[in-house]
Amino acid sequence: MAALKRIGLSAQITWLGRVPDRKADLRAHVAPRLKLGFDGPEGEDHGGLTRPSCSRVSALYPRGTEIRNTRQLSVLSAEELEAIAGRMGLPSLDPALVGATMVVRGWPDFSRIPPGSRLQAAGGATLVVDMENRPCHLPAPVIDTEAPGYGERFRAAAAGRRGITAWVERPGEVCLGEELTLFIPDQPPWAYLAEARDG
Repeated sequence: MAALKRIGLSAQITWLGRVPDRKADLRAHVAPRLKLGFDGPEGEDHGGLTRPSCSRVSALYPRGTEIRNTRQLSVLSAEELEAIAGRMGLPSLDPALVGATMVVRGWPDFSRIPPGSRLQAAGGATLVVDMENRPCHLPAPVIDTEAPGYGERFRAAAAGRRGITAWVERPGEVCLGEELTLFIPDQPPWAYLAEARDG
């Protein structure tokens, strides 16, 4: 029996990019297509089969511990990106300024898609949702290069809207305008979830 259920909502890829060297600049470079391997998008500095652990998993490992890289891509929703810009007081926010890999349009409440869900492109390339991406301070100086004084507003404005991190389950190519299909784990929420979060 299949453990993943296809959802009757599709989304379209509206933007693609890659960060070639995040130490030099978090800004993503726009791309019309991305070649995805098991180690992530070709030419993406966040790629690799493993990565040093960061603050997102600090409850598990000391910073810098080598772990499986489930943060190969940063995927955002066009609708949520528009909401972030509005909360910041900007007419729009270029996804390149926040180091995005992909922007999609068509799924409501995108940042809360369940972990373990799959995003499958028409050509077969498939991403696994790791978890909600928490906003951080790193995009602030990059945003300030285009909108001086607005960078510090990003973190609060992006809370709950920063998209998801993902990793490649099936390699392939994705391109602008391509349709994505969503598959979610076919299981009920854990009965003790609220209790665990309050504890």
